[in-house]
Amino acid sequence: MSTGQLAPGDQVAVLDVDVPGHIRTPFYVRGKRGVIERAVGRFRNPEELAYGRSGEPKRMLYRVRFAQDEVWPDYEGPGVDTIDVDLYEHWLRKV
Repeated sequence: MSTGQLAPGDQVAVLDVDVPGHIRTPFYVRGKRGVIERAVGRFRNPEELAYGRSGEPKRMLYRVRFAQDEVWPDYEGPGVDTIDVDLYEHWLRKV
C-alpha cells in the first residue's frame, strides 16, 4: 500500500478553513500543528460520500498527534499529554 506524501514523524499543519458541508476535520484542530503518528490507509472520501457521490479517488488517512496545549492553549495538564486525530491528507500541509 502506498503511504501517500507524508510519513511518520513529519510535522504537519491542519488547514484553517471553514467550509460548508459534511466535513470530517474537527474544528478544534484546524490551524494547529502536529506530527504524523502513522498512515492508516486509503479510503473513499467521506466528505463526498455524504452527498451520495463515489468518494473516489481514495484519499490517504493519517493519524496525527497533537500536544494538548497546542490544541487547547489553556490546558493545565501535564505537558506530555497528547491527542491523536485521524485526518485526511487533503487537510494537511507539511511544515
